[in-house]
Amino acid sequence: MSKPLIMVTGAGTGIGAATAQAFVEAGHPLLLLARRREKLEALALPNAVCRSVDVRDLAAVALAVAEAEALHGPVDGLINNAGIAPLARIEDQDPAEWRDLLDINCLGVMNCMHVVMPGMKARRHGTIINVSSIAGRKSYPYHDAYGASKAYVDALTEAARSSMSGHNVRVIAIVPGLTRSEIASTMLNEEAHAIWAARGADIGGGIAAEHVARTMLFAYQLPQDVNLQQLTITPTRQEF
Repeated sequence: MSKPLIMVTGAGTGIGAATAQAFVEAGHPLLLLARRREKLEALALPNAVCRSVDVRDLAAVALAVAEAEALHGPVDGLINNAGIAPLARIEDQDPAEWRDLLDINCLGVMNCMHVVMPGMKARRHGTIINVSSIAGRKSYPYHDAYGASKAYVDALTEAARSSMSGHNVRVIAIVPGLTRSEIASTMLNEEAHAIWAARGADIGGGIAAEHVARTMLFAYQLPQDVNLQQLTITPTRQEF
């Protein structure tokens, strides 16, 4: 019996790519979304529908889901991972930067949820995992808009969990600490990047994206009537 379709956003690199690998190794067909399709195709994963989609574009997200579902059946798991981290102090940051950040990190998450939630409700089955950050819970230097975006994801996840629980649909927040990934490439402020990198060096460079991915796979593989509502995963040496 074939396993259900898993949708991963921001799947070209980092946590997203590691998650795609983990789920395909577990036997799932995939819908992989990223702005750079060549990154998705370079993963060379079997049974993967790869689409160049900006999660800010609701119509493009819906089209990609429809195309993948026509091949592999309904999306049963959504890994809402797409995000950027142009760290800066809000008073120094180009407003265009934090508008992009909020649109991708917040509205992009909502767009993907909006597309898959009706089907999950109707089937009374499904799992949504929103990738948050410990920066949404604690204040860090230069994390002004980024931390706010992840606090938004936490609040959205909690609200959706409440509304979907009666339909037997799980909504989970995974809250990574410092993680090794390409998200550092979106940090355009040199001082912010230097502070972030120094902090990472102090705690061993951060956890591997594969550990975050396997944690999400574990949460998904639990019975549908078991929901690990919130998972915080950090390097052991990260004390806060």
